[in-house]
Order: sequence, then structure tokens, then C-alpha cells
Amino acid sequence: MKEKLIKGYPHIKLNHQKPNLATIQKVCEDFYLSMDKRRSVREFSDQDIPKEVIENIVKTASTAPSGAHKQPWTFCIISNPALKKKIRIAAEAEEKESYDSRMSDQWLKDLEPIGTDWEKPFLERVPYIIVVFKKIYDEEEGQKKTNYYVNESVGIACGFLISAIHQAGLATLTHTPSPMNFLSEILERPKNERPYLLLPVGFPAEETYVPKLERKGLNEIAIFFE
Repeated sequence: MKEKLIKGYPHIKLNHQKPNLATIQKVCEDFYLSMDKRRSVREFSDQDIPKEVIENIVKTASTAPSGAHKQPWTFCIISNPALKKKIRIAAEAEEKESYDSRMSDQWLKDLEPIGTDWEKPFLERVPYIIVVFKKIYDEEEGQKKTNYYVNESVGIACGFLISAIHQAGLATLTHTPSPMNFLSEILERPKNERPYLLLPVGFPAEETYVPKLERKGLNEIAIFFE
């Protein structure tokens, strides 16, 4: 592997094979069509998934870019039934309070077509829950080390994670019970970590229904300056 020193630090030659334009167009279209089938799922099968599949999904997420390559994330993978039950109980308590008193009338109205409520039985049913924590800072020998663009970095990693889950033929749901401090307590995370996102991961139930929704068209989300 060819190496070169840049500003005193080793760099390796990028291994990039340039495809032809026809291949690029086909790959992009196929990936879009695949991702366009992705849906948030709230009805899961309890069918088991090999641990190696989850490991590769998380490794894919870890390839995301991050500020100064600090990789300010921790992925907690939960398959223990007792822990999943604790998470469900705590999440439902927060969600019930949100639905009963925290959410505005407009927010609740906007959620009506999606059919959500405070009950989250899938948190116990799925074979895996992945909880993503953002690392506000790192610690080395008792000293705080700054992490940069933490929210942006972890957000990108979560995008990779969701894509990897879908490409593996599995389903998930971006679940953000608010507040999420209970996840730090249940999973005994250190004080420099904050819960960012909870993702149940599994196969959809045998007969699953999702809201009939339409995505915004390209002309509604993109502006081309030519």
C-alpha cells in the first residue's frame, strides 16, 4: 500500500476505481429505488437475527465521516430480554406523558395520519435494539478531549446505520422518547455520553401495514443552480 507523508503525517493512496457513467447512473438509480422502499415499521417479528449481521451493520455506521475523525459515538446493542423490558417500561412512561401533556394540539394532529401512540410493545418483541449515544467529549487519563461537530457526526452515522439496516433486508424505526436520560441510567453509560437515537431492529411482522404517505418530489426539495 503506497504511503506519503503530508504535513508530517502518513497518508495512504486512495483506492478508487472510477466506473463509467452508465454504471454510475445504474447504481444510483438502483440504490434510490431500494431506499425508496424503506419505511418506518412499528410491527416486528420476533425472528432471531445472527449477531454477525448486526455487527456488520454497526461497522458500516462507523465508516461515517466525523469532525476531526473523532468518531464521537457509542452503539449499544441490546438483545437481553430483561433490559429490553426495562427500556420499554421507561420509554412508555415518557411517551405517555408526552402524548398526555407535552405535545401541542398541532403536533398530535400532525401525527394522526401516522397512527402512533405511547405504547411501544415492539421494544420487547424485536431481537435487537440499537441505542446510539453521542460522546460530548472523550476522556484520556482523566483529561477531557474535545470532540467536534458531535451532533452532525452522529447524525451522519445514524443515516449510514439506517441505510445498512434497510440494505440487509431488515426494518427499523427512529424512536426518540423525550427526554431519553433513562437510557443512560439503564445502560450505565458514562457522563460524557448522551442518548441520541433508539432503533429497534428486526424483520417486519408477517402482515405489517404502514401509513400511505407520499415523499416530496425532487422539485420540492432541491434547487439546481446551473
